Formats: sequence, C-alpha cells, structure tokens
Amino acid sequence: MSSADPAEVERFKQQAARWWDPSGPAGPLHVLNPVRMEFVADHAQLDGAKAADVGCGGGLVSEALARAGAEVIAVDATADLIEVARLHALESGLEIDYRQCTAADLVAAASQSFDVVTALELIEHVPDQAALVADLAALLKPGGLLFLSTLDRRPASFLLGIVAAEYLLGLLPRGTHRYDRFLRPSELIALGRQAGLQPVALGGLHYDPISRRAWRSDKPQINYLLCLRKPT
Repeated sequence: MSSADPAEVERFKQQAARWWDPSGPAGPLHVLNPVRMEFVADHAQLDGAKAADVGCGGGLVSEALARAGAEVIAVDATADLIEVARLHALESGLEIDYRQCTAADLVAAASQSFDVVTALELIEHVPDQAALVADLAALLKPGGLLFLSTLDRRPASFLLGIVAAEYLLGLLPRGTHRYDRFLRPSELIALGRQAGLQPVALGGLHYDPISRRAWRSDKPQINYLLCLRKPT
C-alpha cells in the first residue's frame, strides 16, 4: 500500500500558508491548472461524477472539479494543506470533503467508489510509485478514469524542472523535485497496466516561466498528462 514520504510532507507543510498566492511557491500550478483541467474535461464527464483528488494540496484541482459539478473527496497527507483547502473552499462556497490521509487510507474507506480520480503532480513525490498507482486504480469504479501528471525523466527535465525552476529562476523551492522519481511515459503506462488499467490519452504539458503561460501539445516532453481507464 502506498504511503507518504515524511520529508515531502514537511516540505509542503512549509508552503501551505501561501498555497493560494499566485506568486507563491505553488504559483506555477495556478498557471498549469486550467490546462490540466481541460485535459480532464476532454475525457471525463464531470457533472454529477464522483471524483477523488489524491494529493490535493491546498485544493486547486479539487475546487475545479467541484465547480465542474463533481462530488469531490480530496485527500492529502499534509494536515496544514488540508486546513488551507477547507478554509478556501468555505470562502468560495464550495462543498468538498477534505480528509488528511493517504491514497491507501482512502482505499480502505472507499474502494471502487469513484468515476474519476486525479493525482496531478503527485507521483514524483512518492517513494513507492507502483503502490500508489495500484491504490489509485483500486479507488475507481469499473469504467472509471484516472488522470495523472508528472515530469518525464530526461536530461531536459533535469535542466528545466530542477536546475532552472528551483535554482536559477526560483520558481519552486529548492529540493521540490528528485530526478530519480521522474517517470518516462512508458514507465507510468506500464505501472498502470500492472494495476489493471488501460491507457486512453497521453499529452504534453508546457509552461513558459517568462510569459507565465501554459499550454498542451501532442508531444510529452518535460511535463505530461496521462489518462488511464479501468476496464468494465
């Protein structure tokens, strides 16, 4: 069963207070999120869907899912982030069931309950990635869809995602990413197949830190998005 990395929990705890600040540590996610949600909406019917947002952080994806009409349970291992997410949802007038727990904990409580599961920018922060994908798969109803986003393990990702983003430009706090936890798309698809899921769509996710613009493409390069389906 998957579990959180205590060092990652502590790192994100330090970022909690400024999660909803577009110029804060989660700033790039504010730019990426509408593009990520376009990918989700292209492949899933969200209005009326039961959705789980795993590794929800302060609730960017969770709130977008709720605004699209989904009934959302959102989980994160970092207590401070869950409190920030709850407060922001309350201020936004959104009903989201936030829980401080891991994917494995949610499986124990709600196995095969969800039409849609999102785990965006999460898997690169988890020590046992195969276990995480297996838990995410276990949350899905037959026919349900899993959406993942992460960084490709290639030299360009190291240079742009770590050296530039964390050390040269200061877009992210230093130590946010570990290159050895980046996954090639083929590796993530293989983990999905191992968990009984079938690939549906794969696309590139791009971010320009100068213009603060994000867009999708057909070519996964640095960041990418993946949709997987649980067979009926």
